[in-house]
Amino acid sequence: MLTNAPKGTKDTLPDQVYRWHYVEKKFAEICDRYGYREIRTPVFEHTELINRGVGDTTDIVQKEMYTFNDHGGRSLTLKPEGTSPAVRAFVEHKMYAEVQPTKLYYVTPCFRYEKPQSGRLREFHQFGIEIFGTPNMMADTDVICLAHDFLEEMGIRDVTLEINSVGCPECRARYRKALQDFLRPHYDELCDTCKDRFERNPMRILDCKSPEDQAIVKDAPEMLDYLCDDCAQAFRDVQEDLTAMGIEYVVNPRIVRGLDYYTKTAFEFVSNSIGAQGTVCGGGRYDNLCEELGGPPIPGVGFGLGIERLLMLMDANGVEIPEPSPVEVFIVTMGDKAKAEGLGLIHTLHREGISAQMDTLARNVKGQFKYAARLNARYTIVIGDEEIERGVVQFKDMERHEQREIPFGEILKELGK
Repeated sequence: MLTNAPKGTKDTLPDQVYRWHYVEKKFAEICDRYGYREIRTPVFEHTELINRGVGDTTDIVQKEMYTFNDHGGRSLTLKPEGTSPAVRAFVEHKMYAEVQPTKLYYVTPCFRYEKPQSGRLREFHQFGIEIFGTPNMMADTDVICLAHDFLEEMGIRDVTLEINSVGCPECRARYRKALQDFLRPHYDELCDTCKDRFERNPMRILDCKSPEDQAIVKDAPEMLDYLCDDCAQAFRDVQEDLTAMGIEYVVNPRIVRGLDYYTKTAFEFVSNSIGAQGTVCGGGRYDNLCEELGGPPIPGVGFGLGIERLLMLMDANGVEIPEPSPVEVFIVTMGDKAKAEGLGLIHTLHREGISAQMDTLARNVKGQFKYAARLNARYTIVIGDEEIERGVVQFKDMERHEQREIPFGEILKELGK
């Protein structure tokens, strides 16, 4: 029906928007403290960018993309995640020519065609950060630490940081062979999607949500046993840096993340408070993505954090987000002259940064007071013909139920108290 939002989308109504404003402001503040600058990328990108960036063996590319041809016959895709567009912008605008590293953050809608469920929608919203230009594993720790501190500042306590290394192309080649050797006797038992992954990207099988496939891979070899010396040292560096910063973590060798571009570090912040799929934040390093998308060989690392799932997690933790302040002033008028005076006054109040409203439905005086009470107005200012003649207003403190007469010219002074 035309009066229903499309399946998998959700309206955020005025009585809930303040919650989004709160977390968006807090995210911007912590990114500023950590030295990240905001970037805004288009809602849709060239389909080839997403295919090459995310990986054509992922569920996102194979099953979940919103792809269409525009009037010029170009294939475009609503962005399913924020990293590939950020990398594209980094390359297109030659940000690599600036002093490195480049530290970016974004708040963006993303789109994936999947079964809507708790905290997962077809249109969802994501916080994300990216660091470009440094191979040093301190960048990985910086990204993880920002996510850790942000979740903590949001009042979330029931999350666990899980980390892993997915290696580099060289050591992954050895792991790929070992994993295929392990899976080959079970090939016929795999789901059709994983049969397709077997040759192209067997690591994706570890990430399959099928219970049958999960049972098969529970005893599979682990990537950590096949890391080259460089990747093994990098993983030790991350662990040492996290320990030095006092951030607790658990090594989970099954983390591969749902995107093909990751190298070395992969991590997730996991909660048991928001259902079976409890990842609220995930990310990692991607040293080859910039070059894969046509840019220079610039390393990168970042994370994505779902806003809807964050808000669910805050609710599960009993976090109370402060509601916006009520209307500060409501102007009650009686008669046309009073209305004209009220309009002049409300314009003055707005220009002074004071929240003020007037009735626009021609209510009587009693109705105006009732409306002011429903708006939780802190003060009411009553203007009538008699008040105009004497140059005064009736100033009422709605909270204390106190009313007094003050000169018209002292309204701002009185509010300033």
